[in-house]
Amino acid sequence: MGLIAKFATVGTATLGSRLFGFVREMLMAAAVGTGPVADAFNAAFRFPNTFRRLFAEGAFNSAFVPLFAKEIEANGMEGAKRFSEEVFGVLFTVLMTLTILMELSMPFLVSTIIAPGFVEDPVKFDNTVRLATIMFPYLACMSLAAMMGGMLNSLHRYFAAAIAPVFLNIILIGVLGFAWWKNYHPLEIGYALSWGVMAAGFVQLAIVWIAVRNAGIKIGFRRPRLTKNVSRLLVLAFPAAITGGITQINLLINTSIASGGEGVISSLAYADRIYQLPLGVVGIAVATVLLPELARALRGGHQVEAANLQNRSVEFVLFLTLPAAAALLVMAEPIVRFLYERGNFSPSATITVAEILGIYGLGLPAFVLIKAFIPGFFAREDTRTPMIFAAISVVVNVSLALTLFPIYGGPGIATAEITAGWVNAALLFGMLLWRGHWKIDIPLLTRIPRLVFAAGLMAVAIHYALAYFAFELSSASPIAVRAGTLLALVGAAMLVYFGLAFASGGASLAMMKRGLKRRKAKTETQPDTAENP
Repeated sequence: MGLIAKFATVGTATLGSRLFGFVREMLMAAAVGTGPVADAFNAAFRFPNTFRRLFAEGAFNSAFVPLFAKEIEANGMEGAKRFSEEVFGVLFTVLMTLTILMELSMPFLVSTIIAPGFVEDPVKFDNTVRLATIMFPYLACMSLAAMMGGMLNSLHRYFAAAIAPVFLNIILIGVLGFAWWKNYHPLEIGYALSWGVMAAGFVQLAIVWIAVRNAGIKIGFRRPRLTKNVSRLLVLAFPAAITGGITQINLLINTSIASGGEGVISSLAYADRIYQLPLGVVGIAVATVLLPELARALRGGHQVEAANLQNRSVEFVLFLTLPAAAALLVMAEPIVRFLYERGNFSPSATITVAEILGIYGLGLPAFVLIKAFIPGFFAREDTRTPMIFAAISVVVNVSLALTLFPIYGGPGIATAEITAGWVNAALLFGMLLWRGHWKIDIPLLTRIPRLVFAAGLMAVAIHYALAYFAFELSSASPIAVRAGTLLALVGAAMLVYFGLAFASGGASLAMMKRGLKRRKAKTETQPDTAENP
């Protein structure tokens, strides 16, 4: 299976999850809007979700995958099974301890870290504490699931780990549908959603556990011990967790800052859901596939193949994210109006969320490029350097957020996030170049300006089309008309962009076709061409 085909496998599964996520957010926006219950739920959910990505996805997809793959190569499946059981014993023990401590400390954590701005509102504060307490066990389930997902990725079985998250959205959609049928009060909906999150954690864990067993590995529980392999994992995992979860660190910090404004947390969450669609489908697909592929090439001494993998991955992510970024920048308001503006979600909330979404669009290429650059470090077992750069970006984010939030509110926080993202991406790329781990690729350098040009012309076309179809996209127009007009605009924009991209040479049909075919590993004596992804 070629590189692009592997991206497509993971991206398709992630797309399903994101589309269900849209449905979930649309129902939630109608049910609770951007009011106090929405703020409390989003703040409470952000906490376990951040820890999950810090100590689960970030750590294990970055540190565990290369070590697990190396164990397979050195000692076969039996050695890999032994290593996974050693890690499982330590991880399970740590998670249980952490969960108990966090549950007991939740009032303190909400007042100091999660949402200090809620302290002045006793009802909102109490609800946030209770909701976070219900949801926190989700962290343990998803951390164990992330470990097993890393095992599946190392075995080149990507689909189960990618599709599992869709069940969180399916369960929450069911909860919201039941709440609408029973005419629940917004606060009752908040509590029902929290129990749904915890249930979804167990369901997702069961899915990847079954997939691992079907892959031929049955994990048993071992007494937790710091073996040589586990110690090496922990050394790599801590900085990898910080680096891989930098976006989540910034979101947690920004949630804390945003708690000082009414409705800001939920506005950021609604905008984040939309821009997570291209980020998740493209960024997660590239990060999931590129790390094991790059580690394999480097272990085999195929430096040219490794360089080609990196360059083709960047070409692929820019090809898909530049038009998405341009579209979010110019048509954020009609997108938000169509998806959210109904029930308790007001027209003023549409304007606020659209402003935030447009700013997020400017940062989309940076966040996806970060996911393409980081495997270049992790595949070489260097997790310290990206952690340092991540720390720098956190400082940039916090400084700007504290400065801009009192002036601009939610859009100020979004500006801080995307600035930090671009700083992080620039530092990662600069270091790869300086170390000689990134080879300059002339075809890539010539294609990027052409892709930017195609995306820019597409944005101009969308701008004039929005003015022409202003009534059809307004809230006064029937929802069917809005949906049809929006879909037609998206379709036309895609035709404009892809037509210009291929006509100008920014993309190549030959390159796409080769990416869908199986590639043979190349050595230094058989150099890769720019057309071979």
